[in-house]
Amino acid sequence: MTMTFDFNFASVADVRVGAGSSAELGELANKLGLQHALIVTDAGILDCGLLEAALDSLKRCRVAITIYSEVVADPPESLVLAAVAAARAAGCDGVIGFGGGSPMDVAKLAAALLVGDQPLADMYGVDRVCGPRLPLIQVPTTAGTGSEATMVSIITTGETTKAGVVSRTLLADSIVLDAKLSLGLPPHITAATGIDAMVHAIEAYTSVRLKNPLSDMLAREALRLISQNITRAVVDGGDLAAREAMLLGAMLAGQAFANAPVAAVHALAYPLGGNYRIAHGLSNSLVLPHVLRFNTPVAAHLYQQLAPIILGSTEYDASATGEDATEALARYFLQLAGDLGLPTTLRAMDIARDDLPKLADQALLQQRLLINNPRPVTPADALAIYQLAY
Repeated sequence: MTMTFDFNFASVADVRVGAGSSAELGELANKLGLQHALIVTDAGILDCGLLEAALDSLKRCRVAITIYSEVVADPPESLVLAAVAAARAAGCDGVIGFGGGSPMDVAKLAAALLVGDQPLADMYGVDRVCGPRLPLIQVPTTAGTGSEATMVSIITTGETTKAGVVSRTLLADSIVLDAKLSLGLPPHITAATGIDAMVHAIEAYTSVRLKNPLSDMLAREALRLISQNITRAVVDGGDLAAREAMLLGAMLAGQAFANAPVAAVHALAYPLGGNYRIAHGLSNSLVLPHVLRFNTPVAAHLYQQLAPIILGSTEYDASATGEDATEALARYFLQLAGDLGLPTTLRAMDIARDDLPKLADQALLQQRLLINNPRPVTPADALAIYQLAY
């Protein structure tokens, strides 16, 4: 039977993968016409010396540099505007995001805000960025967010609230994947960001909106790479091959969910980060098994397709039903998190049970994400999922 397809797929045009490739940043900046680059990063990256090879390369290629290193997790609007002000004062003509998801998210918005006079407040939502942006290069140092490959930037807008800017304008010109930058990353960060990337791939594969064959292909390969390497990368922070596989897997998952968007796992994870400053990857890990089980009635056949990739042929019963496969995945992720040293319950995060109704109400505000979930989520459903995660 011949199938017909109707979808759009957008991605970054240039991807460079290789140990030590951040030392080629100067040549890449030259090709994009940069004369003065704003580097958006955080204090930890700066203190660890991870920028040294990139800075040497930029200086060698006569690219002037302004470093903005004030980025923190869950960056607020004020931080984005401060980065833009620093770039304007220095006369920057291009932006380099260097670090985890937060620096790269800020770099995207800075590149857009530095062209024209559109206010940040007018950019929130889907396809609301007007005009072009400055040249943009993304260099991830963790394998998880996939932000280097997405058209999404998430910003903290209040005490406990976040908002997203979604626009193809935010897609970078180039990505540099240098596994040397992630060597020695603490085990708990490696574990949480790795599971985060797996969530991206799973939710892209099961999204009811914009699911497409290219995202499916990328999601499957991302899950293969990450599931086969996450334990190695956590146990041995110096395993360069495992680190490189994790970086590539996280980027492929980013490309997948940039086009087939994530859903209920992320919607329920956001209130955990907003209220308790729980890292995003860990927030996803805490609710993932319970969302899988919730989605079973309508998505079991898709989870059944992913189970052998994630569990491996020796651990997966090929005769299992879709329901059995989903339950096997839920148990796998609970055990994986525990084996990698991550908390597996909301109780372990010192969250009060009385807070769960408030969290459910906040999760239901994330309709941008919930409309992608295979099964509709009601307020009672969200509360039940949090209760199971407790």
